Amino acid sequence: MNPLRKGVSSLRQSWKKVKTAYPRLAWTMSAMVWLPTGIAFNEYFYSLKFVSGRSMQPTLNPDDSAWRDVILFDHFSINWLQKFRRGDIVALKSPHEGKLIVKRIVALPGDTIKTLPPYPDAEVRVPEGHAWVEGDEPFRSEDSNYFGPVPLGLIQSKLSVIVWPPERMGALLPPGDPNRPKPLTGPARRRERDEIDRQKRREARVTESPQPRSFQS
Repeated sequence: MNPLRKGVSSLRQSWKKVKTAYPRLAWTMSAMVWLPTGIAFNEYFYSLKFVSGRSMQPTLNPDDSAWRDVILFDHFSINWLQKFRRGDIVALKSPHEGKLIVKRIVALPGDTIKTLPPYPDAEVRVPEGHAWVEGDEPFRSEDSNYFGPVPLGLIQSKLSVIVWPPERMGALLPPGDPNRPKPLTGPARRRERDEIDRQKRREARVTESPQPRSFQS
């Protein structure tokens, strides 16, 4: 027998003996092998997280829902592809407290935005390497209207899919997107109208940069 194959066969037999004689030890060793892989996947690719708070209503955690939203966070698009687009809902570190917050990208580098109170200036041109982020419910959100444009490096992930509750499960697409399911009646339809109205008001406050940028694609 080939020495390499003989060695692999010997290791397999030894592992089977360990699993039989010491199941807890075998489980611990398996966890130690796979745990770093799981941590890396959650850090750099995708993760599931609860979203708390009301600053993104009615898009997230609407009042008519009995559950906190569970969202699939897409780290890959931000960390590897560097895709920052207006309208994306993102998770970022607050420049004030360092905690993780969830906001929407409203404007990108070079854009000019009409601000909301309490920001001291009526308009801001977003500097290079920064974005302007806001909550969908401005009266409940501490966002760029409080702390100004945020460095793109603070953005950690993009929220891509609602996985819970079941009645709202699906991709987080902007209002009016043709791939977004059309609610027929009830709270879902009212929520859709509210989101469309808010989106139109946000877009009306932004003058987009005339220069195309790769991270806007």
